[in-house]
Amino acid sequence: MPLTRRQFLATSALGAAALAITGTGVLYHDTTDLRVTRLEVPLTRLPSRLDGLRIVQLSDFHYDPYVDVRVITSAVQVVNQLQPDLVVLTGDFVTQGAFTDHHDPAAAHQAEPCSSILSNLRAPLGVFAVLGNHDYFTEPDLVSEILRHHGFHVLRDQSFAVERDSARIWLAGMNDVMAGAGDLDVALQKVPSSEAVVLLVHEPDFADRVPAGRVDLQLSGHSHGGQIVLPVIGPPYLPPLARKYPWGLRHLGPLTLYTNRGLGTITLPVRFNCPPEVTLFTLRAA
Repeated sequence: MPLTRRQFLATSALGAAALAITGTGVLYHDTTDLRVTRLEVPLTRLPSRLDGLRIVQLSDFHYDPYVDVRVITSAVQVVNQLQPDLVVLTGDFVTQGAFTDHHDPAAAHQAEPCSSILSNLRAPLGVFAVLGNHDYFTEPDLVSEILRHHGFHVLRDQSFAVERDSARIWLAGMNDVMAGAGDLDVALQKVPSSEAVVLLVHEPDFADRVPAGRVDLQLSGHSHGGQIVLPVIGPPYLPPLARKYPWGLRHLGPLTLYTNRGLGTITLPVRFNCPPEVTLFTLRAA
């Protein structure tokens, strides 16, 4: 969902003030200073033969040919050094213009250079993707087609069984829920209720709608961690469906949720106190 004009202007003014206070170099460093978060996550239903499975998450690329392209390229190099078993991409490959309608094919074509960079990711069990709100509000079928052309498994209310050593875990991916397009029941319809599920959905606050015991781990993005996080005040703006769980690890009953800060930027090509992130999950059989 694009920013309103008032939000756009307010965020722009905030960014200008931050530039004046901290200097361009600090903000630029924050935008490109890629951080790796390493987490061990126990899952009750994970088969013992999949103990130690390594998943890397990347999110919110918002490709542009200037700042964000550099951090995306760096992230690919970092991920390959981590040697994950599989990689998940949780949406927003492109950016819908702030004042466009919900159809922006010109922006959707930016998925091509973004996917070209991401096609260098190496993971023996595959690279899986879901769409974000910006992808959906540009041209979702075109973005999906481009991603698939580059070898990614695009999950739109679908699930995929990932197998190793005669054991399996399910990856389920949803259409964008902010657009009202996602259907969890459809996404999980072929998944046995006794088997472990990792759910990929762009908006983290969807976690409150997940039936207890149906999903083990939800991986989301959308918030950018706030992108600009002021001391004491925190982020002055968070998007809908990322205001309750805007970053980090949460345990919500039997569901574990992680919200990734993302790689790219929106409205202004700056971050403050909120560096871009690659997340490495090592799954453990609890």
